[in-house]
Amino acid sequence: MTKVQSGLSRRRLLELAAGAGAASIALPFARPALAQAGPIKVGVMLPYTGTYAQLGEAITNAMELYVKQKGGTLASRAIQFVKVDDESEPPKAPALASKLVQGEKVDILIGSVHSGVALAMSKIAREENVTTIIPNAGATQLTRSLCAKNIFRTSFTNTQVGLATGRTMAEAGLKKVVTCAWKYAAGDEFVAGFAETFALGGGQIVKSIDVPFPNVEFQSALAEIASIKPDAVYVFFAGGGAAKFVKDYAAANLKANIPLWGSGFLTDGVEQAIVGAGDGVKTVLHYADDIDNPENKAFRAAYLAATKKAADVYAVQGWDTMQLLEVGLQAVGGDVSKRDALNAAMSKATFASPRGPFKLSASNNPIQNFYLREYKNGANALIKTAVTAYADPGTGCRLSS
Repeated sequence: MTKVQSGLSRRRLLELAAGAGAASIALPFARPALAQAGPIKVGVMLPYTGTYAQLGEAITNAMELYVKQKGGTLASRAIQFVKVDDESEPPKAPALASKLVQGEKVDILIGSVHSGVALAMSKIAREENVTTIIPNAGATQLTRSLCAKNIFRTSFTNTQVGLATGRTMAEAGLKKVVTCAWKYAAGDEFVAGFAETFALGGGQIVKSIDVPFPNVEFQSALAEIASIKPDAVYVFFAGGGAAKFVKDYAAANLKANIPLWGSGFLTDGVEQAIVGAGDGVKTVLHYADDIDNPENKAFRAAYLAATKKAADVYAVQGWDTMQLLEVGLQAVGGDVSKRDALNAAMSKATFASPRGPFKLSASNNPIQNFYLREYKNGANALIKTAVTAYADPGTGCRLSS
């Protein structure tokens, strides 16, 4: 039998209402107040095992830290995280998302890291109209053709990062490049975005090398790169795969003559794993460790104190997921049943992030700065702001119609 927050059964409340004339009138107004007394259930669908486990952990650590700093509540409502491990396996995503939304009855859904998982998860989110925040997965469709008023992103689109990187590498004077990436939705989009702006800047991709996801055997790719001798290599790998590629690239003695570039995920989250091997690797991303603003300094200090680990872009995205959710919850006084108002407030949110100014585009994707960084001595050192207030085009999104 369903229980309301007071502990009384629904049937008993109705019996009490029928026995007192005034109570039968007051009951419909009392029930929402009773419901709002409980915690807001936030379903979290992230990888806690496998290639992307450390990414899921960083996002979760930052979300929990944010809520802890707020005294365990947002908009005067306690926050209850309900977590599932999606293992970065898209076939498992529909069942896991349904478990959270239909089984656990979560009020908010957060996830995931892997683009394929997020695409499957978003289908459930649209069907159930549950407010959903994507803290990492960059599948471009999610804020283009598959955009929805209840789906938000606090990270990036894969294409957006590629676009910013291609532009930056062209401006650096590089002309002939080999690309190398995992062959799945994310890898394809990172390379496509890169190719578009690199070509506009006068660059040429002389070879695109695909590596099956999540394969981390790179020797044949490295041998091909060595034989081609391009001006530079642009890659997309993340997590454990990224660390191994960087180390294998250095071990193959390629770094001295063929500069290694990539999206920032090549070095973010694996800083300690690539000490020495990663020195000199250049990346472009919407975050750099040493961004000089008060929010970044405070965040990094708090995250280090809480986790004994240095913050990375994944942690920042988790932190901003909670910042965005809090804006929405404050606007509706913590009443998550007001979904339209909650979503509308989140879509208009602006706040100061450790990454810099944060706001959303018309398709609910971040408009943000992108930074050129160089890995040195265990950290991603900021070289310069490569692109300011850069937005994904949002092609195909029809939120306004």
